[in-house]
Amino acid sequence: MTHPTAEHPLSRALDRATGARPIPGNILRHIADSDHALQAMLEMIRGAQRWIHFENYIIHDDDTGSRFATAWAERARAGVSVRVLYDAFGCRSTSSAFWRELKTYGVDVRPFRPIWTSGPIEAFSRDHRKLLVVDGEKAMTGGMCIGDEWAGDPGDGRVCWRDTMVVVCGPAVAALERSFARMWTRAGSPLPEHEAAPPGVEECGPSAVRVVEGYPGHSRIYRTVQLLTAAVTERLWITDAYLVAPPPLYAGLVDAARGGVDVRLLLPGTSDIPMVRLFTRTGYRELLHAGARIFEYRGPMLHAKTLVADHEWARVGSSNLNVSSLVGNWELDLVSEQDGLTATLATQFLHDMAQSSEIVLMARRRLPPRLVDTIAARSSSVAEAPPVHQPATPAPPHRRSLRERQAAAAVALIQAATGARRMFAGVAATLFAVAGVALILFPLVSSAILAIGALGTSLMLAGYAVARRRRRRDSDAR
Repeated sequence: MTHPTAEHPLSRALDRATGARPIPGNILRHIADSDHALQAMLEMIRGAQRWIHFENYIIHDDDTGSRFATAWAERARAGVSVRVLYDAFGCRSTSSAFWRELKTYGVDVRPFRPIWTSGPIEAFSRDHRKLLVVDGEKAMTGGMCIGDEWAGDPGDGRVCWRDTMVVVCGPAVAALERSFARMWTRAGSPLPEHEAAPPGVEECGPSAVRVVEGYPGHSRIYRTVQLLTAAVTERLWITDAYLVAPPPLYAGLVDAARGGVDVRLLLPGTSDIPMVRLFTRTGYRELLHAGARIFEYRGPMLHAKTLVADHEWARVGSSNLNVSSLVGNWELDLVSEQDGLTATLATQFLHDMAQSSEIVLMARRRLPPRLVDTIAARSSSVAEAPPVHQPATPAPPHRRSLRERQAAAAVALIQAATGARRMFAGVAATLFAVAGVALILFPLVSSAILAIGALGTSLMLAGYAVARRRRRRDSDAR
């Protein structure tokens, strides 16, 4: 493509969908090996001279988490301002002693939306972002959390999870810095002015990138993916860890595949959340019938979230293509256009695809009983089967392999899920029937019960609204 980014017909539409304009003059370095990405983050932290801003959904207190804690503590003792923002739900298994020890070394640690003190609605919106910014000059973002799953252990035979991070150099770092400052303020007092709005970084490369901040209810990445899905003409290659696409997005993928677009989905073959994988697979058949190709990664957990659209557009970040990420959480993604990152992610996709199993449709042919008998009779008239020698002692019972046992367990799980759906439908039908009969036979009693329930719910929501208003008034007063 020879025309500049601003002339692309999709640029203005993406400006509106993402809520961000492209920032030119950057270098975007893609890291696909999780262990190498962790090392790159640690090197950036150890080289910090003024401040470290770190934000993540999961920080475990395992060996990998301890390595990061040691690096943070060392820089804090050296006089560097170290600020760590973690999601309270994502880090629910991390011990409080881990955070207390960091504070003793001078690390400023904040939880985002503690579970027990957040409101009943806010508790479902989590900080799912992954971001590191150092000195306002370098940054890393993507899909990686901090834990031994991402580091692996070759000595113990544990392979690291497959994930993606991007190192950012250039003016886009300032946008990432401001993004962290906004999230930090949501969890407490704001950053010092010189950290929240550092001087701009000079241009260092040719890449233009949008910094897309996902807010609950704004659906920015959702609208972006929908827009690209509707606009692509050649290819749409998606890697996702927990794909449970909302119906409009799912329909867009099906329509793109039917329209001749090369739609490929690269998904985990094994998942840390098996139920999500089961829901993902329920949508395979229609996508395959439409002409899409689906691949399941044969290695360890595939946790990356990337998208390649035609030869111009690329997206990488923290957003999974499910309702939780697209609508409910705080997320952070990079969208680049006409940039080397698109080619790099496409090459990585092909590399991962070669290490995956393709899912294909298999024909189900069932012959009527009479036809089966006719075929058997014709076969016996053409060639008589040789006699089978019967052994004197019975053969030992077959011991199923691990793969066979896993397949049997998967079938049993699907059957159980199908039975659970039927049972849920039956119970729901019974409850509605009982409610209907009660309203007809005992209208006063039933109405009183419904009224008491409605009033109780109303009082609970009213109390929550008043508490929220008081909390906002107190924060404005401060």
